[in-house]
Amino acid sequence: MRTNDQLQENRRRNFLKQVATGAAVLGAGMLAAPLQLSAAGIPSVDTSDADEWFGKIKGKHRIVFDVPAPHEIFPFAWPKIFMVTNGATGTPEKDCSVVVILRHSAIPYALGHDLWAKYKLGEMFKIDDAETKAPATRNPFWQPKPFNIPGIGEVKIGINDLQDSGVMFCACDMAMTVNSAVAAMGLKQDPAAVKKEWLAGLLPGIQVVPSGVWAVGRAQEHGCSYCFVG
Repeated sequence: MRTNDQLQENRRRNFLKQVATGAAVLGAGMLAAPLQLSAAGIPSVDTSDADEWFGKIKGKHRIVFDVPAPHEIFPFAWPKIFMVTNGATGTPEKDCSVVVILRHSAIPYALGHDLWAKYKLGEMFKIDDAETKAPATRNPFWQPKPFNIPGIGEVKIGINDLQDSGVMFCACDMAMTVNSAVAAMGLKQDPAAVKKEWLAGLLPGIQVVPSGVWAVGRAQEHGCSYCFVG
């Protein structure tokens, strides 16, 4: 007779297998998938204000960090380094414009703790908790404790800390559509309902854009130098 632990482990493995299969299927047809999902009732996002949002880029030194995948602390450390070293060379934070684009498999960083716990986003996106080394059950870069950087000391690089310094964050709606549908598929839930829940669980101050690659183009049109984080 199976124990409860064995049953739960089997369910977990089946869920991850379904997620992987769904990701492969949706990834193969990524360009068409959002249109198909929209036709199936997946809620679309009004991104008509996205161009206006990019108009906030006005600093003397401008840069966009393109984040298509989780990459340790670098999506958040590099914006901080950019501002600190500009400050050291005579340009204060208020005269720097920094844009961070969360797209593709970095999309969970745009979501709140409750969604990380409910949808096991740490497992789904292979993001581990730095202390436990187990899959993260909360967003490790939303309101975290300061990070201890070797040779530097404690540094505040949470999304909230960077936002307080003027860093602009945006999230790819296409990635949110596809990945929420994959999560829904694994849990046998309604993709439209899951997408709606993910949108409601976006972190404060994060702008939704039509796609991450669209945002890369817009940021460069507004004078941002490009930096790939991956």
